[in-house]
Amino acid sequence: MDADPPAVPPPPLPDVGGGWLVRRADPGGTDPDLLHRWMRSPHVAEHWRQAWPRARWERELRDQLGGVHSLPCVVERDGVPVLYLEVYRAARDRVAACYPARPHDLGLHVAVGDPARTGRGLVRSLLPPLTDALFAADPECTRVILEPDVRNERAIRSFTAAGFTPAGEISLPDKTALLVVRAR
Repeated sequence: MDADPPAVPPPPLPDVGGGWLVRRADPGGTDPDLLHRWMRSPHVAEHWRQAWPRARWERELRDQLGGVHSLPCVVERDGVPVLYLEVYRAARDRVAACYPARPHDLGLHVAVGDPARTGRGLVRSLLPPLTDALFAADPECTRVILEPDVRNERAIRSFTAAGFTPAGEISLPDKTALLVVRAR
């Protein structure tokens, strides 16, 4: 993992449009409460393993916002928060040791917080305009990746239906993942 690829800015905030709003998570507002609740939902906790106390979420958001590795975001659909999203520089992440990461590659971590919103095509409909917006925000980015746990079949189906191509299994410290890639 390259701790700081030269001359590569932090991950961009994508402007998706079409009823979607991707905004920076606010550690001083209600977002730590929202994430605390979402991450404790069994369908999220099973794969994220971050059912942390609210105070830890507040610190986590502040730490991420203060660095250049990852940008924590809340995604709203028509004004309602529906997803937690982390946009990260893959070359600054542990995943860089698992594939030939390029300095401008972007990675995504996605969680649908409310169980009532799962299985409704939310991720599948967000990912194409989101990746297009990321490519527009960083013209040097040629790939966006995700690395879901191989057991998370629902996520893998959503990601591939949204145009991501499986690139093989990778071993990370806490999971065996399927690397999926969408090229520019």
